[in-house]
Amino acid sequence: MKPIPPVASLRDFYAFEQHVETCRKHRGLEMLPQWYQVPVFYFSNPVCIIGDGDPVSAPQGSMALDYELELACVIGKVSSNLPADDAAMDAVAGFTIMNDWSARDLQRAEMAIGLGPSKSKDFATSLGPVLIPFDALSDRYHEGRLTLEMTASVNGKEYSRGNASSMYWTWPQLLAHASRDTELRPGDVLGSGTVGTGCILELTPEAVGGWLQPKDVVELTIERIGTLRNTVVSRGPR
Repeated sequence: MKPIPPVASLRDFYAFEQHVETCRKHRGLEMLPQWYQVPVFYFSNPVCIIGDGDPVSAPQGSMALDYELELACVIGKVSSNLPADDAAMDAVAGFTIMNDWSARDLQRAEMAIGLGPSKSKDFATSLGPVLIPFDALSDRYHEGRLTLEMTASVNGKEYSRGNASSMYWTWPQLLAHASRDTELRPGDVLGSGTVGTGCILELTPEAVGGWLQPKDVVELTIERIGTLRNTVVSRGPR
């Protein structure tokens, strides 16, 4: 176990088919064929990284705060144009838990424009509680994926359950795509995207009693890594 190093850059992928397909169905949409052609990601803001135990509040103007249950890898050495095979894993220092907090009402308006999320994500991303070296998880690594149970609970009640092995895209594919024509550096973070069932948007707020509220305690747990815990608080002056 190691502490989370300073984050240099943060790319968040969209690698779980169940999550993407279910969220699109809620909007009456079919899967995009392009999703199967390239492992897409967006850049988030490393300045907004928070840790285990830190409070989180919804951004200005939002009433629809959501969690997102993800696995993340941290880059351990400078790498460029990595291959999309197991050799790419040599660039990985380890894995941790990631909560890609989302303001769904802001995101809905932003995504309608087509450029991608901005202020709906630009307020908090949790990482922690520790970094587990890839070598310590190698017995769970098979065909580019890690077989690790993933759960999310709110105020002690389980909301989400999935497995990291259900990723459509593999970690070597994500690493190869992220490093193509650029350089990954130590401290760079790659998020997997949300595991199937891993957010309120996918479950629907009606099914779980609404969006997150102040005093809610959100716990994301991934087998062999631990539990990342944050409490939602009211937005104070900034």
